[in-house]
Amino acid sequence: MNVKVKICGIMDSETALKAAEYGADAIGFVFAASKRKVTPEKAKEIVSVLPADVMKIGVFVNEAKEEIERIASIVGLTHIQLHGEEPASFSRGLTVPVVKAVSFEGNDALTDLGQYPAEYILIDGPKGKYRGGNGHVFDWKQVNTSYLVGKKVILAGGLHLDNVKEAVQIINPFMVDVSSGVETNGMKDISKIKAFIEKVKTLQVGGKR
Repeated sequence: MNVKVKICGIMDSETALKAAEYGADAIGFVFAASKRKVTPEKAKEIVSVLPADVMKIGVFVNEAKEEIERIASIVGLTHIQLHGEEPASFSRGLTVPVVKAVSFEGNDALTDLGQYPAEYILIDGPKGKYRGGNGHVFDWKQVNTSYLVGKKVILAGGLHLDNVKEAVQIINPFMVDVSSGVETNGMKDISKIKAFIEKVKTLQVGGKR
């Protein structure tokens, strides 16, 4: 099975279209505090030009359920990424499929996620200034994915062209998520996006967890 790719922190239609053209399986839009934060109106504009089969994932941190649902409806999001301390009950209350993100600081954080009501679990690097997109690599060998049997694992945190192969070999993820690793001077770099996607699409992972 080929590894899937999510390009996160997209802020304009041209970059989103190119990412999809190069084979991105998911595009991420940040609605939490971040230098990559977009308005719902801008995200809607971008989503309107994307192929139907590309996942459109909105990133939220400890946001009110009503606000998440409002933005998801406006934009046309296919998935909600919860990047804060949202409990299981919060996830169950949403009408859009959930990606639950966790900042990896040890396996204790993963023990309860095997039962979390979300098909996807995103493992990110330790918290920085923002909850995600900090570009912090962590020790993938420390991650015990046996807690996440039955989940589709998304790996994030400091991935780039030169380390993604090793990361995939160790974690065996369903999808990899990149943001700062495909940027130049803080802006998305089309050539880096293309090279990253092409590299990932040559990698194979095992079957279901």
